[in-house]
Amino acid sequence: MPVQVVDGIEIHYVETGGGGTTLCLVHGAGGNAQVWMRQLEGLAAAARVIALDLPGHGESKGDGRRRIEDYARVVRGFIRAAGLGPVVLGGHSMGGAVAQTVALEHPELLAGLVLVGTGARLRVLPRIFELLASDYAEGCAFVNVLGFSRAASQALKDGARAAMLGTRPSVTIGDFAACDAFDVMPRVGAIRAPALAICGEDDQLTPPKYAEFLATKIPGARLLLVEKAGHFVQLEQPEIVNAGIREFLRHPFPPHPPLSPAGGEDKGEGGG
Repeated sequence: MPVQVVDGIEIHYVETGGGGTTLCLVHGAGGNAQVWMRQLEGLAAAARVIALDLPGHGESKGDGRRRIEDYARVVRGFIRAAGLGPVVLGGHSMGGAVAQTVALEHPELLAGLVLVGTGARLRVLPRIFELLASDYAEGCAFVNVLGFSRAASQALKDGARAAMLGTRPSVTIGDFAACDAFDVMPRVGAIRAPALAICGEDDQLTPPKYAEFLATKIPGARLLLVEKAGHFVQLEQPEIVNAGIREFLRHPFPPHPPLSPAGGEDKGEGGG
């Protein structure tokens, strides 16, 4: 994979496709760029697609971070250092929190948002922290069980679990701590980038109500709920997810449509 130096750290990334639109993708807690492998394959004809490994993940150097804001700093540094210009920034779970933070703090870097299996607030089940700290392999297995629908193949489950097992325990625990502290519910309505919120209907970590809240609160956002898919919806149902992203890239919602008043999110516990 190619590398881009950000704040003195080598950030590895995968790149496919070409064209005028750049889709930059950020993985979730304990993961790496391979969580986007089906988007790297399936969207190459629609955009320049880049998926990066955050510090301490995959093939990137350095240590993980314990705050979403610090990961957002890395991502915006990557966008600038690579000379990408305004990008459509996509994020899965923790990566979605990073994407929202970039949108709120540096909107000039974005042409749009794709928020997959994420929310404006991410509370983590205490049991996840307990298991990751006491028996890392068991903790990864627990997250894996919650992460996929019953329809998911064993190969998909094994791949996601292997990715988390390949990440240092301290990094993964730090990721989940960053998720647990994340909360932009009062601010998310200030996002002005066109946005697409995607969620699997069987997602147990960030349930559909999280995506529904994002789609309601972000002006002009659209919602894609996917049947027979859990938290790793982009792996379980890549054709549907890719079709939704492809359509969004062609026809993003206008950034300032009128909205009717909406209530707050029924807050629950989730994951990263």
